[in-house]
Amino acid sequence: MACATRPKPPSTSPRWSTSTATTRSRTPTGPCRPRPPDPDMSADARLSQLRAQAGRALQQPLKTLIADDSARAQDFALRVGPIYANFARQHYDREALQALFALAQSVDAPARVKALFDGEKINLTEGRSVLHTALRSDLSDAPVAKAAHAQALDARKRMRTLIDALAATDVTDIVSVGIGGSDLGPRLAVDALSGPAPGRFRVHFLSNVDGHAAQRVLAGLDPARTAAVLISKTFGTQETLLNGTILRDWLGGTERLYAVSANVERAAQAFSIPPERILPMWDWVGGRYSLWSAVGFPIALAIGMDAFEQMLAGAAEMDAHVLRAPLERNLAAWHALTSVWNRNGLGYSTQAVLPYDERLKLLSNYLQQLVMESLGKSVRTDGTPVGVETVPVWWGGAGTDTQHSFFQALHQGTSIVPADFIGVVRADAPYPQNHRALHANLLAQTEAFANGQHSDDPHRNYAGGRPTTTILLDALTPFSFGALLALYEHSVYLQSLVWGINAFDQFGVELGKQVASRLLPALEGQAGADDPVTRELLGRLRGDV
Repeated sequence: MACATRPKPPSTSPRWSTSTATTRSRTPTGPCRPRPPDPDMSADARLSQLRAQAGRALQQPLKTLIADDSARAQDFALRVGPIYANFARQHYDREALQALFALAQSVDAPARVKALFDGEKINLTEGRSVLHTALRSDLSDAPVAKAAHAQALDARKRMRTLIDALAATDVTDIVSVGIGGSDLGPRLAVDALSGPAPGRFRVHFLSNVDGHAAQRVLAGLDPARTAAVLISKTFGTQETLLNGTILRDWLGGTERLYAVSANVERAAQAFSIPPERILPMWDWVGGRYSLWSAVGFPIALAIGMDAFEQMLAGAAEMDAHVLRAPLERNLAAWHALTSVWNRNGLGYSTQAVLPYDERLKLLSNYLQQLVMESLGKSVRTDGTPVGVETVPVWWGGAGTDTQHSFFQALHQGTSIVPADFIGVVRADAPYPQNHRALHANLLAQTEAFANGQHSDDPHRNYAGGRPTTTILLDALTPFSFGALLALYEHSVYLQSLVWGINAFDQFGVELGKQVASRLLPALEGQAGADDPVTRELLGRLRGDV
C-alpha cells in the first residue's frame, strides 16, 4: 500500500522505536516502509521517475505540505546519539519518500554499505579497498578490515608517544603543512574544537603554495620553539614540498620536522626525517577521509590525544548506526536521498551548508572537498555516461554573518538553494543572550525559507518554498563533531550508489597538476608553451611584454 499523503490519525502508540544501531538514543519509525525493489526497473529508470514524483509534490506548496500533515514534524525527524535532524521542511511527501527508499533498495544500498566496511575493493577505478571506517570503528569481521583497524590502533599509539615527547620540550607552536584532504579536515577540527584558551600547543596551518601564505604563518613565531608536520600521502605534492622546504630552512634543520606519509622512504630522503618521526598513511584511505588517521596528528596536538579519541568514537557511533539501521530509520540514507531528490527530482544545482555556530565556520570549506571531489563525476563506474545530473555546487558560511551577505538571494533570488542549517543546543560561551539570539535567527530563517510571506508589494513579497534540513547537535564536543562528519561521509557514499559513480577517485584533480608541472620550466624561461593564450599570458607574467 502506498504511503498516505494525508495526515495520519492521532495515535496513542509511541512514534519512536529503539534503533538497531549502537546509539544512546532512539530513531523514528519513519513515514513509510519502502516497497521491495522492482527487479525489472533500473536505478536510472527510478531516477527518471523522480521527476514525475516531483511534479506531483510541487503541486502543493511546502507550507501546505507541512500544515496538512500533523505528524510530519515528528515523523520526518531522526536522532542518532548527539545528533537530531529534521527533514520536515524538505519539499517531498510520504509517497515521494517511499519512491526514494525504493530507489536506494534498487541499488542494494545496505549490502554495498556493508561491502565498504568489509574492505571489498569498491574503488573500482583504482582497485582499492576503502577503509576509513576501520580507522575509528571495529564493526566488520572481514580479515582485511580487522587488519586495517589493527594498523590504525598502532598508529594512534605512536601518535600519543610523539605528542608526549613533544610536550616534554620547549616547543609551543606547530605548523601543519599539507593541502586538500591533508589540510581541510585537520584545519576544520582544530578550529571547531580548540577552546578559548590555547592548549599545550598552538597549531597553525600552511597549505597554499603562494609564498605570502608562508610569510604570514611564520610571522611572529619563534623557530626555536616551533615544530612542523609535513603531510602528504605520496610526498610528491608540489605545494607541500615547496612549503616544507621553507619550513626546514626556517627551522634551521630537520630536528623538529615530522611527517605523515604512505611513502616513508621518499619522506626520509627528501627531508632527512628519521622513520621514528614519520607516521603512516595507507592507500585504502583517501585524502578527504584521512583526518581519522595519523593525518589527524595536528588535531591531537591541538586538542589532546584523549579528545581526538573521542572524535573517533563519535564517528564510530555513526558508523554503527549507518551499518545496522534499516533505510527508513537511517540518518545517512535520509540525508543522501534528500540530496538526490533535490538534485534529480527538483533540479536544484547548488546546496548551501549554514552552521549557526562560529566554531563551524570552516565546515562549508571542508564539505566542498568531501562532496564535490567525491561526487563530481560524469561517468559511471563502468565508464558509461551517468545520464543524470550528479553533484550540485556546495557552498555556504556561518550564520548570522551570512544573513547579511547572500541570504537576500536565498530568499528572493530566482534560483532555489536547498540548505542544511546546523545548530548547537548547548552553548559553551558565557553569553546566554547571544546564544538565544543565535537560535532565534536559525529558527526564523528556516521558517521564513519554507513559509515565505505574502505582500501586495512585489519587492516585499517572499515566495517561500525554499527547502531546508535542520541538524542540531546537543553540544559541540569532539564526540558530536566526529558523528557529524561521519554522517556526511556516509551520505556521500550512498549518493554515489544511486548515481552509479565512484566516490573514491579524483582523477580530475590531477590534470591541472600535470599541466602546471609542464609549464613551470616555461615560467623559468627554459621552455615555451603550445597554447596561444598561455603563450600570451606567460609573456605577461615573465615581464617579456
